[in-house]
Amino acid sequence: MKRTRIRRRLVAVILSAALGLPLAARIEASDIQPASAAGSLGAGFRTGRVTGYPVPRFVSIKSANAHMRVGPSTDYATNWVYSARGLPLEIIEEYGNWRQVRDPEGTSGWMFAPLLSGRRTAVVGPWMTRSVELRNAPRSSAPAIAELAPSVRLNIRNCDGSWCDVSLQNRSLSGYVVQANLWGVYPHERVE
Repeated sequence: MKRTRIRRRLVAVILSAALGLPLAARIEASDIQPASAAGSLGAGFRTGRVTGYPVPRFVSIKSANAHMRVGPSTDYATNWVYSARGLPLEIIEEYGNWRQVRDPEGTSGWMFAPLLSGRRTAVVGPWMTRSVELRNAPRSSAPAIAELAPSVRLNIRNCDGSWCDVSLQNRSLSGYVVQANLWGVYPHERVE
């Protein structure tokens, strides 16, 4: 993951505590689901104050140069600069045109909403201790096409709740990965 450290995380912790903002939240909703779906997603989901979409939810970075700030305004210091277009992020709060997000490594901060896209992407779970198999069909008996290392970025075509049809970002290789091995899609979530 390409990002540049600007300020210490302690500033974000102090600022979030002072503003009464959550540092983390359980995230299990799709960015494209309407507000009426928030109630059907189960405990831990609510409707976003600004967009009406469920919060939390996954999105991806649209900009080639996205600043993560310690608060919801350009008046706040930049904590990280992301240059990884297509990196999945979790939206955990909304405030005006700002979204509090968390990256695959657990770092959270605020990004200007136009820097984000509803396009679904994922990374091979950073928690994985070994590579995962990209298969040519959605079943464990299907032949493996490739081995994917932790944190490899993927585009999500669709997920059926158990398997995701994915393609490698910036490559023509595609196939199926066990959904539980990905960060950017929730367990049993369906993505179309």
